[in-house]
Amino acid sequence: MTGLLLVAGVDEAGRGPLAGPVVAGAVILHPDRPIEGLADSKVLTAARRETLAETIRARSLCWALGQAEAEEIDRLNILQASLLAMQRAVAGLARAPGRVLVDGNRCPRLSCAVEAIVKGDATVPVISAASIIAKVHRDHLMTELDASFPGYGFVQHKGYPTRAHLQALERLGVSAVHRRSFGPVKKMLNKQLLKQ
Repeated sequence: MTGLLLVAGVDEAGRGPLAGPVVAGAVILHPDRPIEGLADSKVLTAARRETLAETIRARSLCWALGQAEAEEIDRLNILQASLLAMQRAVAGLARAPGRVLVDGNRCPRLSCAVEAIVKGDATVPVISAASIIAKVHRDHLMTELDASFPGYGFVQHKGYPTRAHLQALERLGVSAVHRRSFGPVKKMLNKQLLKQ
């Protein structure tokens, strides 16, 4: 297999949460080891995602993850941080792809051909695979952060702005892993400043 034949799928997880990193997955599927049931990670149950992630890691030609932390998201903005996480994921692949297919409508800058496909995570298996490993990895990270920052409920909502999360922010204030540039967190910081 030459580099020209290798197509990587790339997708990210965690653009919407108020806390934690944004994580990108990059996958090059093995042509002789097909994986059944690949779909957009958002439509799969957590248990199904876990099983598929294990299969993807075992059967794909190669895979890698990249992430951008909360402070990078605040510094760059969420779109640029997502693209940075994608670049890091592609750079981490053991084999260099000749072409990269990305979910969405924006492409990271890469040294190979790259194409954005809207709803690619639902229609292109190699992007679905990337979306699954990114989501599973991010969920695991948020479970770890839940242990380090108890009380916010990260294990339940994974940092998304649920009512429980917003109430925890009110009660506990802003943690080190919250994205300070995001509306509800910024509002909370302003409130804290006024109280001082």
